[in-house]
Amino acid sequence: MSINEVDNFKQATRNDPRVTKIGRILRKTSIDELPQVFNVIYGNMSLVGPRPLVLSQNAENAKFIEGYKNRHLVKPGITGLAQAKGYRGETELPNSIYFRYKLDMYYIRNWSVTFDLKLIWMTAKNIFAGDENAY
Repeated sequence: MSINEVDNFKQATRNDPRVTKIGRILRKTSIDELPQVFNVIYGNMSLVGPRPLVLSQNAENAKFIEGYKNRHLVKPGITGLAQAKGYRGETELPNSIYFRYKLDMYYIRNWSVTFDLKLIWMTAKNIFAGDENAY
């Protein structure tokens, strides 16, 4: 995983012209997330935890959400509570990032192996059901 310190980040959006037909399939099925398994093996990430964001997004969110940096108390994950509940894709409104933050904090406060297994199961169901929020 590399850190993008340059502020050239543009979040993928629904019907993003940068995403090819094959890329759309990879994103819809979450196959594009598989390389992150190497980050889990290297110990940089966990299977479950708050989804990592670009540094500029973290800095911006920390300005408006009190305690936002607390989501970094645990390793980032390939999936998280927000993703398992279907909150994927672009964060169009400030409320959506706040809601995801609240779910991240709930996860951190209530972590257990059983909770992780439940979130992995929920995420798998979303993938195989064809999550409409994946793009």
